[in-house]
Amino acid sequence: MANYLSSSLTRSIGSLGLGLRRGMMANLIKYLDEFPAAIDFLEVAPENWIQVGGRYGKQLRQLTERYDLTLHGLSLNVGGFAALDEDLILSIKAFIQEHDCGFYSEHLSYCSDEGHLYDLMPIPFSEEAIAHTVERISRVQDMLGQRIAIENVSYYAAPFQTIPEIEFINAVVNQADCDLLLDVNNIYVNSVNHGYNADTFLSELPLERVQYIHVAGHFNEAEDLLVDTHGSDVIAPVWALLASAYDRIGIKPTLLERDFNFPVMAELFKEIDTIACLQQTLGPVR
Repeated sequence: MANYLSSSLTRSIGSLGLGLRRGMMANLIKYLDEFPAAIDFLEVAPENWIQVGGRYGKQLRQLTERYDLTLHGLSLNVGGFAALDEDLILSIKAFIQEHDCGFYSEHLSYCSDEGHLYDLMPIPFSEEAIAHTVERISRVQDMLGQRIAIENVSYYAAPFQTIPEIEFINAVVNQADCDLLLDVNNIYVNSVNHGYNADTFLSELPLERVQYIHVAGHFNEAEDLLVDTHGSDVIAPVWALLASAYDRIGIKPTLLERDFNFPVMAELFKEIDTIACLQQTLGPVR
């Protein structure tokens, strides 16, 4: 297995990020024209931007000329059984080179079978699934020529589970020798939906492999059912979990995800300011 350096060892992307969505592009550019130091980096799903030209392509280039760009994929299907889409992997590699991207991550899930499922489905927590997923992540890293990060995902059922989720994540990340994209909202959502202590779960992750953190909002469907929508404000228990992560591993680059229900930019950036305040309070970037 190749020994690729972590992205954070080869390039710094700053500490404050925002997930870039087409629905916010024009207003975001106006806001950043006035407050250029509000963020350090942006993140996109490469599948949504590969070979995009026209107005959106120009706007993306306008932003990437000013800010570092990181990639968070949606379609690699690292846990699935359909053949890896090697054309997509090569397109992502070219996109990384074109936009000088400092970091690439994917979800610890599967998303296609005979066709694309347009959702992130839970991989069975089992020894067989560990071996299968590790092999596929390793192949992706070999093709890209770099280490990637895998995100802990939210899920609503655990079909064919034979081992604990935390054991599954640790095994995949360590055996694949990849990094971890820590999503604190996903931990909180899962803790409510599946009845475990979020901070305890956080403490048992392979925190030495965390290179990057996501924070987001969710929807309260019921008292015991949260839905990971990225369409609402971040709530207090999720901010507390982010603070706990900083306390355990130091300050890592942290990105706010907002996929829809966009407020005015000034309101959205209040959440970026909350991240900045936590980082200033809890210590220097490691």
